[in-house]
Amino acid sequence: MSGKAKGQVKATVIKAADPVISAPIKKSDAPSQVTVEEAVNAGDWIEPPMMLEGLKNMVTESSILPQCIRAYKNNIAGFGIGIRYTVDQEETPEMKAEFDAITEVVELLNVDQDTKQVFENIVEARETYGIAYLEVIRNLDKEVQQIEFIKDTPSVRKSRPMEPYVEIPYFHHGKETKRRKKFRKYKQEICGRTVYFKEFGDPRIMDLRDGRYAPEGAGLELRYQANEILEFAIGPQSYGEIRWIGQILGVDGSRMAEGLNNNYFYNGRHTPLMIMIRNGTLTDDSYSHLKEYMNDIKGENGQHGFLLLETESVDGRSDFDDDKKPEIEVKDLASILQKDELFQEYLDNNRKRVQSAFLLPDLYVGYTTDFNRATAQTAQEVTEQQVFQPERTSLAWVINNKLLNCYRFQYVEAYFLAPDISNPDDMYKLLNVTNNAGGITPNMAKEVICDALGRTCEPYTDEWGDVPLTIWKDKAAQTDISGLMGQLTKQIEKAQGKNEPDQVVAVMKEVKKLLVKIQKQEENHAA
Repeated sequence: MSGKAKGQVKATVIKAADPVISAPIKKSDAPSQVTVEEAVNAGDWIEPPMMLEGLKNMVTESSILPQCIRAYKNNIAGFGIGIRYTVDQEETPEMKAEFDAITEVVELLNVDQDTKQVFENIVEARETYGIAYLEVIRNLDKEVQQIEFIKDTPSVRKSRPMEPYVEIPYFHHGKETKRRKKFRKYKQEICGRTVYFKEFGDPRIMDLRDGRYAPEGAGLELRYQANEILEFAIGPQSYGEIRWIGQILGVDGSRMAEGLNNNYFYNGRHTPLMIMIRNGTLTDDSYSHLKEYMNDIKGENGQHGFLLLETESVDGRSDFDDDKKPEIEVKDLASILQKDELFQEYLDNNRKRVQSAFLLPDLYVGYTTDFNRATAQTAQEVTEQQVFQPERTSLAWVINNKLLNCYRFQYVEAYFLAPDISNPDDMYKLLNVTNNAGGITPNMAKEVICDALGRTCEPYTDEWGDVPLTIWKDKAAQTDISGLMGQLTKQIEKAQGKNEPDQVVAVMKEVKKLLVKIQKQEENHAA
């Protein structure tokens, strides 16, 4: 070992700082996708892809669209709006207070008409134009107080989502969360007057006169503050897309076919025959009369008319030779008359295609009488499951999670009522099978009967009300067997005291043994 002192060597590893690793990892709190609206539109405002007024005219002049739209309107929102609890527990004072509060809010959302009628108008406009609008008015506490349906849907224009992102609160299951969103602007232009609106949920203050936002911290008179618009669109397009978009040509063709049939009564020719005279030529008066006839005899005034043509000799002679006697011929023209409307099969096929776009059977649009109870029940059940129930659920979600979210209800929600399409025959079979299996209680049976009669009934409060009927029958049968055995024992003792024949006593004892055996089997089955 060397005598020199050992030097201590210290090595340090120095790493370059990695900003990605050293920085805390955060999830993006706003969407970053590029929409067609932002890529295509150079300006802020977006125009509809087609004239919405033309869609309204097509619905008005269609022979099937009004029925389909009315079926949607009546069956989606027409049965009314109900209130129910979202939790399955015993009612508490807090739950009762929320139930009363949401009931009052829903009833007072519009004082000019029932709230369900407002949503009926929403459904009708959405199926006509592909989009519908609701004007929302808040009170000073920023709570939704009133809603108004915007009647002139084609007069509304919207902007693309505009910078910057705005943070908004959202209440969900008793907790408040934050979200960032870009909001649109809306404007309505009628007869040179323009009113601006802000998108529903936008917390900023907007001037309804010019659509500008007030600077942060600055105020604006209440009468100049813009209300909000809540839109209901079909599909992701900017202005929605009508459900019958693929049937526009058929709808327009049906309208033209109907117009052609209707025009026949005004301009159609109804002359059933022509009277012709041969071996001559038309006189000047006949030619003028024929020309006038061809121009004027049309429509209903020409029904049952006839045409008389007079001729003169071709060689100018005033008489006719025997071999050139005039010939008169009556030409039947009835074969060229229109017997019935044209394009009947074309019209019927277009009607079926439009109904298919709405997923509606003939029963809902009044186009059939060929159905029975079974087919009508099946049509109702399928249409309810595939069409109306999903639409009601979608509208109810908007009411609870957007329109009434500011009230922060935890135990209650609004929903759209639905018709009772239960089949009594199916219910009878179900109850019969359940009863045979021993699962029907008196309270269950009473509830089914009250629902069928449309009455409100209180359940039986005693314990036996929740005990299946089969158990009560078994107990009653056991009671009957015990009573019968007691009577039989007395009869045996009485027969023995009177010295009855041994055969009678033996038979009675065997019957008693059999009853005891039956009783034990039922007790084991019950256990």
